[in-house]
Amino acid sequence: AARDAGLRAKIAVKSNDARIDPVGACVGMRGSRVQAVSNELAGERVDIILWDENAAQFVVNAMSPAEVVSIVVDEDAHSMDIAVDEEKLSQAIGRGGQNIRLASELAGWELNVMTETDAEQKSEAETRTLIELFSKQLDVDEEVGLILVQEGFSTIEEVAYVPSAELMEIEEFDEDIVNELRTRARDVLLTQAIVQEEKIDEAEPAEDLMSLEGMDKGLAFTLASEGVVTREDLAELATDDLLEIKEMDQEKAAALIMKARAHWFETEQQA
Repeated sequence: AARDAGLRAKIAVKSNDARIDPVGACVGMRGSRVQAVSNELAGERVDIILWDENAAQFVVNAMSPAEVVSIVVDEDAHSMDIAVDEEKLSQAIGRGGQNIRLASELAGWELNVMTETDAEQKSEAETRTLIELFSKQLDVDEEVGLILVQEGFSTIEEVAYVPSAELMEIEEFDEDIVNELRTRARDVLLTQAIVQEEKIDEAEPAEDLMSLEGMDKGLAFTLASEGVVTREDLAELATDDLLEIKEMDQEKAAALIMKARAHWFETEQQA
């Protein structure tokens, strides 16, 4: 369940008996059951949401009453881009962002809602970026880059390490092309690893950064290689800045920055 006390709540329900409609059972005839609960909560609106083991479908359900046109799932970032009709955008977001916030809390995913046009433009931009990435790093023409994107590849690592058979299934590729792509991809990754190692060797984190609660050695050296050497350097970062340097859970990133800033508040209290 997700709740904005006194205003609105979203509650997920399911049934272990296929003969029972869990939403209908909770709502009651003409909404009598859910209305009785709402009355007890001084008029708080209660949305009954059908739970689904498929995360994307559950989010579609959780966005009710807004209708979702399309949804794109990013497993790595644990986020979803949700497209709705332009005239339905305000309904999807809700007053003060209430609907999208509660849906996000209920589903446990970061949700980004946008118009269908914006979603298409974002998809096109991401496709263009990936094509350029493959073209530049693998030294291939844009047609090959486009084929890789259309087949679902999004990183050099995937090209380097997916089974050869998976690449061989692509109609435009033969064995020679597949072997060459894998070789180039692995060479790119090796070069990147060497460069990163050299950066780490050159930059060492300060003791106050190393000793920060929640910090580990690998992360500290990665930060140092990007110019974040001291605790103060970390404290001055925004969460998004830290996530650009190192992929991690957003809450963990925010917590690290707040720990780095703790001495700011201690100084203010002493003053």
